[in-house]
Amino acid sequence: MPFKISDIVAAGTLARRAQPTLPASGGLIVRPWSTADVSAVYEAFQDPVIQRWHARVADSESEVRGWIEGWRKAWADERDAYWAIADAETDEVVGRVALRCIVLADGQAEIAYWTMPSARGRGVAPRAVEALSAWAFDEVGLHRLELTHSTENEPSCRVALKTGFAAEGTKRSALLHEDGWHDMHLHARIRGEG
Repeated sequence: MPFKISDIVAAGTLARRAQPTLPASGGLIVRPWSTADVSAVYEAFQDPVIQRWHARVADSESEVRGWIEGWRKAWADERDAYWAIADAETDEVVGRVALRCIVLADGQAEIAYWTMPSARGRGVAPRAVEALSAWAFDEVGLHRLELTHSTENEPSCRVALKTGFAAEGTKRSALLHEDGWHDMHLHARIRGEG
């Protein structure tokens, strides 16, 4: 039985091209991860703040190398897309931004991010989220981006609101963290908004 509605974004839209490097304001770039970034990712996941909001820890640089390989495969499989946020001049990693849970047919994905401790409070996450959102809407053709965070993660909420992700509600007891189940704020941005 045929579908009455065509796919919003055709399968292969991501996989048939190389993952791009995107300019972000304020001297940042959003670029694909490389094996040269292993130490930076390992360092990031030693940070207690990142550990608080993530289910994963990095036990070794070898493990992180496997993550980066998995992130490349996720691009080719069109299910997730991970980028390093880097200083445009030095190429120093200052964070990560990602499209997760990509469903091209529905034109939807979830945006996620973290920043290195040394980069916090400098607007790194909002600038990267803006750059990635613009690309996802304008170049890929996605219709809706969602952003979720623990209701206890106030800095993440500020990033969401600053970048035009409207608060849509609270998903009760939606994600298990190390300290128990967390309610999650749901934010979203629709193509053409902002």
